[in-house]
Amino acid sequence: MTTAVTDPVVRPGSGVPDVVRRRLATLENWLDPYSWLVTVVITTAAGILRLAGISNPKGYVFDEVYYPTDAWDMLQHGVEWDEKSDSAGYVVHPPLGKWLIAVGEKIFGNTELGWRFTAAIAGTLMILVLIRVAYRMFHSIVLAGLAGLLMTLDGFQLVLSRTSLLDVFLGLFVLASFAAMLLDRDHYRRRLLRARENGPLEKAPRIVPWWLLAAGALFGLACGVKWSGLFFLPFFAVLIVAWRVQARRSAGVPGPLAGLLGDLGWGLMSFMLGFVFYLATWTGWFVTDSGWDRHYRAQHGMSEPPVLGALLNLLHFHQGAFGFHTGLTKPHNYQSWPWQWLLLGRPVAFYWPNNPGTGCGAPNCIREILLLGTPILWWSFLPALAVLLWLAISRRDWRAYAILTGAAAGLVPWFYFAVADSRTMFSFYVLPALPFLILAVVYVLGALTASPQGRVFGTVVTGVYVALVALSFAYFYPIFVGNLIPYDSWLSRMWLGNRWI
Repeated sequence: MTTAVTDPVVRPGSGVPDVVRRRLATLENWLDPYSWLVTVVITTAAGILRLAGISNPKGYVFDEVYYPTDAWDMLQHGVEWDEKSDSAGYVVHPPLGKWLIAVGEKIFGNTELGWRFTAAIAGTLMILVLIRVAYRMFHSIVLAGLAGLLMTLDGFQLVLSRTSLLDVFLGLFVLASFAAMLLDRDHYRRRLLRARENGPLEKAPRIVPWWLLAAGALFGLACGVKWSGLFFLPFFAVLIVAWRVQARRSAGVPGPLAGLLGDLGWGLMSFMLGFVFYLATWTGWFVTDSGWDRHYRAQHGMSEPPVLGALLNLLHFHQGAFGFHTGLTKPHNYQSWPWQWLLLGRPVAFYWPNNPGTGCGAPNCIREILLLGTPILWWSFLPALAVLLWLAISRRDWRAYAILTGAAAGLVPWFYFAVADSRTMFSFYVLPALPFLILAVVYVLGALTASPQGRVFGTVVTGVYVALVALSFAYFYPIFVGNLIPYDSWLSRMWLGNRWI
């Protein structure tokens, strides 16, 4: 695996070892035109796959019965609406994801293209951001392209990018927040090492962490799509502090806790900025008088002062929505538990028409959209995480720990809720963890070629693996997009039998 991009250029004669200086010089070349060529090519291919035929199937698919209709109502009323009672509708998710769906509906109307368009764009942007994240972490065009290609060829991400649900927007903002954290890490180390050019550092210099603030804003937007974005907060916070402590130690700043107070201060400011951005996603609710619980206090004889009254009403709204989420235990035919997700133990049937049509060349035809990860890819996640953990311990590589942290943030909290309250869960909850799972696979494949002795073997293994993933994706593609196929052909794809039916 090639050296990671972590630090800036340091001039000769600065007292920094030559090997470090050579490593830092790579950062100035992160805009490598070849890396951007790979980024553009893979992102374009991903966009074509996600947009081609997106208007089919006609009508609503799975939970599209909720979010596109809410989005259309928000265009008319500024808030979600209950047409039966001609009043505000009660919802349990923040508004941002629905506002993003509404953008497509504003452009293309209340049609399948309208309500699915921005989901496809968000899914494509996820792949673009992942490629740039992988390139910044590994400084390898091959590994960066591999990360983007694997997500492009994942049926799970493809289906969610072609369906008007909220999870693809959540995944995009979580990944973008992580990308901003990486940029903050590089910026912080760059400033520290440049300050070191003037001699040993007595204390950490004052550095305004613009990218850290950007990460907070993006995190606030993630929570403005779904509250489950909050699961990443403690994991990301620990990661940021660990990176900064290590950066100061590498730069020779004396004292293990030097600068820690500043880290906490800037972290709090980033969190507050994220909270402001989160509140901004509720603008439609704030500026109208018709939103659910918009004037709860006044309607119940309590004082409702300007600004504060609106915030207290919103707090009451949140308390009710939180109670709904924690009490959601109604059984569902396609519910699954977190320990099943990476094993593809119970995928979700998004579309199964009673009259699929004819013309498939067989007496019985089937048309289905199944939310299923590309099997060869997904069944490699657990082995990759196990190897990555071992490499993290043996190599003490910050990249391995960062990837493990993101994967844990997207998985571990769901295990807690599964055990604590047995709430109803679905496999699409794992989407925000998907980029980190793919990065785990890429890291392990890169480790196979880290030494000259293993380069040929690693290259062969990687080539065979990617080919198998591509073949698996092509084989399952008809049930990712709802193509009409013979019944026997559909049944041959149900590898785990009734678990996939």
